[in-house]
Amino acid sequence: MVTGDGAYIKKINRSIILQKIIEHGFISRAELSKITGLNKATISVQVVDLLEEKLVCETQQEHNAVGRRPIMLSINGEAGYVLGIDLDYQEIQYRISDLQGNVMETNTTQLDTEEYEEVVNILIKQIKKYKKKYANCHYGLVQTIIGVHGTVNNDQSILFVPRYQWQNKDLKLDIEPELDVNVSIENTANLSVYAERVYKHHHSNNLLAIVLSSGIGAGIMNNGNLVKGHDGYAGEIGHMIISPFGKACKCGNHGCWELYAAEPAVFSNLAEKLDRPNLTHQDLKQLIIEKDPTTIAEMKTFINYVSIGLNNMINSYNPETLVLNSELLHLYPNAVEEIENNLQSSVSVYRKIVLSDLGRNAIVQGACALAIQHFLDVQEVTFTIDDN
Repeated sequence: MVTGDGAYIKKINRSIILQKIIEHGFISRAELSKITGLNKATISVQVVDLLEEKLVCETQQEHNAVGRRPIMLSINGEAGYVLGIDLDYQEIQYRISDLQGNVMETNTTQLDTEEYEEVVNILIKQIKKYKKKYANCHYGLVQTIIGVHGTVNNDQSILFVPRYQWQNKDLKLDIEPELDVNVSIENTANLSVYAERVYKHHHSNNLLAIVLSSGIGAGIMNNGNLVKGHDGYAGEIGHMIISPFGKACKCGNHGCWELYAAEPAVFSNLAEKLDRPNLTHQDLKQLIIEKDPTTIAEMKTFINYVSIGLNNMINSYNPETLVLNSELLHLYPNAVEEIENNLQSSVSVYRKIVLSDLGRNAIVQGACALAIQHFLDVQEVTFTIDDN
């Protein structure tokens, strides 16, 4: 049995109330009492506190019925802002969101360095700009979450970033003291699966989100909880070996999945076969539309390799929903059907495979949503997609 003093119980009730306000968007005090089981006096006391703290606001609802118009409560989005960052190879994406999950702005800058100290200075400088820009509200910039394409320990230190060859870095410690802003570090695949849950698959408790981009990573949710593993490294499936004596990988092994089923493999192979060294996604889209035989053959090979890894993941986790975040798969007609046709094992059981609607924004969207959850101290948040 869970016990606690009055302050502890009050904190739990506060979290429950905020949770329901987030879920419903607009909700009255009476409805809050009804769905939470808390009495009206408790609701009133909590709401007074939340109003004083500027975390919620009141709106009188328009209606045509006779009688007093109900006063609705909602999260005060303008009370503070959060920053989500996708620290990718050769570029950084930034997104600012208000406390209702609304996007304020998204910016992408190119990186011309791989030196850790230089990247740290770039991040500090940019975060300071956002902090200053959004300082004129009650709470200002309340939290920053940085997504890293590599292995992140449970203490938020970085073990290894393959594309940068960074090892044993403490990005949080190197950035946070310079900013006076709460900073968290998270693996990008974990942020992606969190975004899928928050913005799209609200009711999928066993969710597997696989990102196939410059590398491959998986975010894993089991019974609604993020699976990180003992040290925080769960989901590093790009380095699952599918060809024991295959190509050498920067991780030190041979035959890793991402050497065959990540975007660089497809572009590298096609650049060589077509003698076109600077292929873009738009070029590839046009080649697929034109049904260029070399491109179609390469895409089918890519899909076959994708299917091999998915078969292993399905057998390992038995997901309800498997979300594939891949720009290349979006370009290829009937990609999901071809993948499903490759998954014919009688023991590979899942409910559905879908392509992500979030695309390259998944990481910053997940980062912003998680930052809001941390700041409001609630169990989960749910939002709707307001851009693609």
